[in-house]
Amino acid sequence: MTVKSGLIGCVALCAGLMAGQVFAECTPATVTGQWDFSVCKDWPVDPALTITAVSKFVPDPVYAKGEKIGSYDLDLSVSSADDSTPLARYLQTSAFTTDAFALESVELDTARYKLTPKLRAFGVRAIFRGSSSVNPLNETVLSLYVKEGDKLRPVLDRLVVYRFSGEWDGNCAGDRGTTVRTIEMGKTSSHGYADLIVKSVTTGLTGEGPPDNCEIKTTNYKPELTTLRYDGNSYVLPNGFQGL
Repeated sequence: MTVKSGLIGCVALCAGLMAGQVFAECTPATVTGQWDFSVCKDWPVDPALTITAVSKFVPDPVYAKGEKIGSYDLDLSVSSADDSTPLARYLQTSAFTTDAFALESVELDTARYKLTPKLRAFGVRAIFRGSSSVNPLNETVLSLYVKEGDKLRPVLDRLVVYRFSGEWDGNCAGDRGTTVRTIEMGKTSSHGYADLIVKSVTTGLTGEGPPDNCEIKTTNYKPELTTLRYDGNSYVLPNGFQGL
């Protein structure tokens, strides 16, 4: 009876430990700079792997002067969940620039970007925010990467998936608009990689009149579908689809 109880207790404890291992959150790499970013995320395609992105701020040698003006180097890696040694890596200097249009955060995107039956990409989203209130410009760009042996390779470069922009007087008069883009995997392929179907949804705001009697008109434009095709090296983006 005692042995049986002990076995049951052990099974419960072991299951709890295993569950803890499976669902344990990764720890972002340590950064030292005031404006550096570090994020990590377990990769659902293989729970034993962890994706890490470190964006290190490099101040402009002439114009920075203590301000957030310069660029970011991107260190992207995939490692074993229980070992921080990278299994695959990608380093890009000056991956993002930042000034009045500043990099606000970096996120990892592990949605189901299944490019071939055996190859799945993951994404890095960079979120930018402008400093002007009368000429707003906020933008999120998405880049996709694939693991090839001990290397990571970019296959989609800075697709704008969110943009809020416009020009107004800060009170009422003027125009502003928001565009949101989502990606679906197409049934067709180009050079062996699935085509990407991008849906763009745009909403416009037009303000007229004095601040105390402002009239705002909202326009919901018809969604647009755009097919992105792989050219053997990367997905080709139409004019206006790539971020700064």
